[in-house]
Amino acid sequence: MSRYVGPSCKLCRREGIKLFLKGERCFTEKCAIEKRNYPPGQHVDTKGKVLEYGLRLREKQRARRIYGLSEKQFRRFFTMAERKEGITGTNFLVFLERRIDNMVFRFGFATSRKEARQLVSHKHITVNGKTVSSSSYLVKVGDVIEVRHKSMPSVVNALESVVRRGVPSWIDLDKDNMKGTIKLYPTREDITMPIKEQLIVEYYSR
Repeated sequence: MSRYVGPSCKLCRREGIKLFLKGERCFTEKCAIEKRNYPPGQHVDTKGKVLEYGLRLREKQRARRIYGLSEKQFRRFFTMAERKEGITGTNFLVFLERRIDNMVFRFGFATSRKEARQLVSHKHITVNGKTVSSSSYLVKVGDVIEVRHKSMPSVVNALESVVRRGVPSWIDLDKDNMKGTIKLYPTREDITMPIKEQLIVEYYSR
């Protein structure tokens, strides 16, 4: 499966906001947005009229890059959200938040979603005592997510800095035992990422 392997900071500069793709680096003065807050490329001063399609496409790309998904994966979750009762945009964001790689990041076991995907694919994460190796696995209310090897330096270091990022109110973290529990599904107010999901709905509904 194809995945972007270029410089992560270029994605942040292209979107004009911090996507927090580099973990702790994003909180320092080394962050590319702090140093060069303009789009990458040769013609950065070129200005043109932004059409409605362009706004919707940009919002879709921004959300896709935040969660680190391919277009095929992203569209699949949107299709699932459309089929579920309720508001499509909210359903969509909740599905994205329920991915196991995102949950590993939310619990603070990794400093970025990319690092969280590595932990999952290398079988360092269990859900209810069973090893999970698919990053697209969707957690449910009551699921217990745990790190298999408690002495992993990367996880220990990530947990030390989790206070800076904060732990969402809809999950419960047992920092000492490196495990967490899903108390309930997030509401739209709980998802604080700068995403305008209605533009994404309009993009796919065109």
